[in-house]
Amino acid sequence: MKEKKITITRLSCERARAFPIEKALAKLGHFPKKTNEKEAWFLSPLRSENQASFKVSKKLNRWYDHGEGIGGNVIDLICKISQCSVKEALDFIKADKNSFFFQQQQSFEIEHEDKIVIQEVKELNHYALKGYLKSRYISKETSKKFIKEIHYLFKDKKYFAIGFQNDSGGWELRNKYYKNCSSPKDVTHIKNGNNKLIVTEGMFDLLSIISLYTTLASGYDFLVMNSTAFVSKAREIMNGYLQIKLYLDSDLNGIRTTKKLMEHSNNCFDKSLLYHGFKDVNDWWMHRAQKGFDQKAQDVFLLPQKQTCFTPDGCKENEK
Repeated sequence: MKEKKITITRLSCERARAFPIEKALAKLGHFPKKTNEKEAWFLSPLRSENQASFKVSKKLNRWYDHGEGIGGNVIDLICKISQCSVKEALDFIKADKNSFFFQQQQSFEIEHEDKIVIQEVKELNHYALKGYLKSRYISKETSKKFIKEIHYLFKDKKYFAIGFQNDSGGWELRNKYYKNCSSPKDVTHIKNGNNKLIVTEGMFDLLSIISLYTTLASGYDFLVMNSTAFVSKAREIMNGYLQIKLYLDSDLNGIRTTKKLMEHSNNCFDKSLLYHGFKDVNDWWMHRAQKGFDQKAQDVFLLPQKQTCFTPDGCKENEK
C-alpha cells in the first residue's frame, strides 16, 4: 500500500511537469514581451528588470532566468514565484481551470499572441461589478479612489472587470468568476506622504482595512503586493518607513512572506492576529460584516503589539 502511494505521487508530478509554462505564467499575471515558434521571453517573475531576460523553451517546456543563472520545470517555477511547496504547486496547476473570463467557460491553451488588451477605463458603474463589490462587503464610496471599471479584449472577445492599477500601469482584474491581471505585473504603492506603511497581499484586503478604519490615509501609506513574488521589491519600499504593519494572508505562503519581511526590518508588525482563523483580511471582514460590526475590532486593529516575531502577533524586537 505504501509503495502504491509513492507511485501515484510520482506520476502526478510527471503529469504536472507537462503543464505549459506559458500558461502557468499567464495565470500568475506574466505575459511574454516577445515570442516565436521555439521560445518566449518574459520580464523575470523572480526579480525586477526592464529588459526581458527570462526565457521559456516551448519545445522542452523549460525556463531559464539569464539574470539569476537558474532554470527548471513548471513546478520549480511555481514554487519559486509563489514561495510554496510542491504539493501547493500541484494544487495551483489543477485549480482555476475556468477562471480567466467573467463567465465560466472551458479551459484553454495560451496561444502565442494571446494577451489582455485594455480598451476602456472608467468609473465603476456596471451593475454586475457593483453587485460583486457589495458581495465582498466593500462600499462604492470606500473603493472609488482605488478601483475602476475595466473593459478589455481577449482573443477577439470583450470582457469587463473591477480593476486595480499597479505601479507599472498593469491592472489586477477581479469579478465574481475569476481573478487575473494585465501585464506588466507589479506592486501598487500608494503614497499619502506618511512615514508609516500598511502592507497587504491583495486589493480587497486593503479595501477591507480602509472600510474598517476610514481615516487611515491621513496616517499611513499603502503597499499592495499583488503577488508575494515581489517580496524583494516590498523590502526596498519598506526601507523608507519608520513603522510597517503587515496584513498578509494566513496560508503558508503568506506566513513565509511575513517572516521574510519581518526579518528584513525591525519596524515590522505582524497584524494577522486581527483575522486569526480566516484566510485573509477580506474573509474576516465579510464574516464580521455579516454578523454586525462593533468598536472592539477597531480597537484591536490599532492596538500596538510588543511581542517578538516568534509570537502570533508581534513586532520583531531589536537585538541588544
